[in-house]
Amino acid sequence: MKILVTGGAGFIGSNFIRYLLQKYPEDEVINFDKLTYAGNLDNLKEVENNPRYSFVKGDICDSAAVEKVVSQLGSSGAIVNFAAETHVDRSILSAGSFVQTDVYGTYALLEAVKKFKISRYLHISTDEVYGSIEAGSFTEESPLLPNSPYAASKAGGDLLVRAYYKTYHLPVLITRSSNNYGPYQYPEKVIPLFITNALEGKKLPLYGDGKNVRDWLYVEDNCEAIDLVLRKGTMGEIYNIGGENERENLEVARFILKELNLSESLIEYVKDRPGHDRRYALDCSKIKSLGWKAKTTWEEGLRKTISWYQTHQQWWVRIKQKQSEFLDFYQKWYQST
Repeated sequence: MKILVTGGAGFIGSNFIRYLLQKYPEDEVINFDKLTYAGNLDNLKEVENNPRYSFVKGDICDSAAVEKVVSQLGSSGAIVNFAAETHVDRSILSAGSFVQTDVYGTYALLEAVKKFKISRYLHISTDEVYGSIEAGSFTEESPLLPNSPYAASKAGGDLLVRAYYKTYHLPVLITRSSNNYGPYQYPEKVIPLFITNALEGKKLPLYGDGKNVRDWLYVEDNCEAIDLVLRKGTMGEIYNIGGENERENLEVARFILKELNLSESLIEYVKDRPGHDRRYALDCSKIKSLGWKAKTTWEEGLRKTISWYQTHQQWWVRIKQKQSEFLDFYQKWYQST
């Protein structure tokens, strides 16, 4: 299969590309990425010379660039769309780029799928489109009640995908994953931020009372689920993907500090962010019916992640100490909380 992976230089996208190339010796992968601050081709150093891998720099909001790369797939090709603005905190400061990429960019891709009669389009979404839940779990039929500009922009993209399925009968699929973590995650997100701050001897900024709950999914498990949906999912359907590892943010911070033999005095409670969802939880019965379940326990996955950041300090130190996009955001955001 020839697969176009948009946003392939990002965290989950780069992990997915490596997964595909390792598992399927017949697959060809085109990585289409704008290379924003969170896109990093160093994430794919180990495959950059693979003859079945190629990179094209481009923006999913650029219809001409999208059509040019999609035209290379042929009707039997597939698209997996990871390209998105994803950081909730940044969406609160500046929502426009999120609407542009997550909604209009999705539209541009769907139009190309329609024009070139692509065999399948898999849209990568998030559990955050459902909003917060006090008890129980969200199913794929739960209403969309996003509470941040990021979540709203992703919900808008999801609804476009659904509309193109109903109106044009496009071969589309949607996955909604819980919070991912693992190697190559940009260090503005909570787990790599906490790990790298701890390694630097800096404070771990914890929102509110620290009792917000997230379901943590190791990125390699998510890649397996996405691949399964791509190949065996029913067109027009949505699939929740969760790790079933619910943890309070305070517990995450404490675990990281304990693994690094550091004091909990490094935890610094900061003002809660606006619209902060209290709890996410997904019912994953549907994806399990395809034969998938998460393999990595939370403790195992977090230990592997901590170890990766310990042994790849050059990767993240360059970002945290030299990249202006990280430094400017960190100073602006955490000085105002």
